[in-house]
Amino acid sequence: MEFEAVIGLEIHVELNCTTKLFCDCPNRPGDDPNANTCPTCLWLPGAMPRLSEQALEKASLLCLALGAELQPRSAFDQKVYYYPDLPKGYQLSQAHLPLARGGGVDIIDEDGSPCRLRIHHVHMEEDVAKLVHEMEGRVPISLVDFNRAGAPLVEIVTEPDFRAPHQAMEFLKALRTQVRYVGASECSMENGTMRCDANISVRPRGTTQMNTKVEVKNMNSVRHVGDAIAYEIERQGASVQAGEAVVLHTRLWDPDKKATLPMRAKFEGPTVPDPSVSAIELSREWIERMRAQLPEMPAARAERLVEQHGLTRDEALSLSADPESADFLEALVAEGVAPRMAMHWLTTQLLPAVRERRQGLGTSPVSPVRLAGLLHMLAKEEVNAKAARDVLAQMFESDRRPEAIVQACGFSQISDRGAFDDLIDQVIRGQESAVANYRAGQEKALGFLVGQVMQASRGKANPKVIRELLVERLGA
Repeated sequence: MEFEAVIGLEIHVELNCTTKLFCDCPNRPGDDPNANTCPTCLWLPGAMPRLSEQALEKASLLCLALGAELQPRSAFDQKVYYYPDLPKGYQLSQAHLPLARGGGVDIIDEDGSPCRLRIHHVHMEEDVAKLVHEMEGRVPISLVDFNRAGAPLVEIVTEPDFRAPHQAMEFLKALRTQVRYVGASECSMENGTMRCDANISVRPRGTTQMNTKVEVKNMNSVRHVGDAIAYEIERQGASVQAGEAVVLHTRLWDPDKKATLPMRAKFEGPTVPDPSVSAIELSREWIERMRAQLPEMPAARAERLVEQHGLTRDEALSLSADPESADFLEALVAEGVAPRMAMHWLTTQLLPAVRERRQGLGTSPVSPVRLAGLLHMLAKEEVNAKAARDVLAQMFESDRRPEAIVQACGFSQISDRGAFDDLIDQVIRGQESAVANYRAGQEKALGFLVGQVMQASRGKANPKVIRELLVERLGA
């Protein structure tokens, strides 16, 4: 029997707000344990929650970026379950009246065809505390850090539209790009600001029934999500083939064993409206004001990069997936750098250098203005490409202008056609076989001869001029 998977995702996105969702405590989970707490996020008697306006705005922009429809009225509920990471015994979430409904994300499927994966709803909720597991002597203990308790989250719940691991992975990549564009979150699965749970079931191909699902957690990368889904599809398919029933439960992904492992029974506690947090009422005017704040989104930006700057579609799509890189390129172009040169130096030189130094474009000392200065010198043939790469490396270590680095290091390119006559003569006399090969029609030999002259000039000669002079000299 051939099976197909039915997959739905639940993605938690931690909003990069300055405070928690219902209090004024700093939203910095990485601080010293329990440093950022108050009666509200510890839920002490008499504490009253107050919804963060910043969290509501960031969540709303996120919803609009995903094409979801903001609801005129949404409300918080008490999602009851008993666990040490919940000081009050329930989590404030929007189970019945979510912030937004609908929307979706467009991806390219494995066969190259466009595919839209739908979103069921998006709701706000508070994060829970963090459990820290340690050993006290030989005794295992668990400690609770409440810094994260009350941090603002949105949960994006998809429709069960996914049929393959590839779709889930591409959805997460596209989702991450959309959220980053509106500045709502860094969406780093490695750092926990984006977390994904997958609900997976299998059924005979060609049927439409919805069978018992299994939820998989503990996936901290896009690749792990794909691997976990693939494993679970195979595991459930084998169980059904063997006549075993699939039991509703939660599993975790073990990346070392590359397998899902049983975690706990699936339990849904009661959910009741919360009387302490007022319902959210959004006017049409407020929604339109949020909509007006949306930036140019990745797909539209990619189209514009193709039309305005002559990038290929693949280049534009790749670049627009990272708003920081796209902003950098457009800043270079605004400084007068040719788009093709800007694209080449950004993708082949600057980005690898930044990643090697574990920096970001925004924190790198090489700003668009500084790099543009270097590229202007290269375009004017005041330096050659090799010297420009050396200058770029030094720009990471010094705040000097590229012109000053070129002058101090003697990187200036010499384009005077009469300056290297002697060197060219020496190379021609010393490389008789290469000269003969070139005259016999072997073009590669010319490149070799240019390289020999460049080496003899210590990289100062203009290779374009040297090539022209060699062609003239050897053709005589």
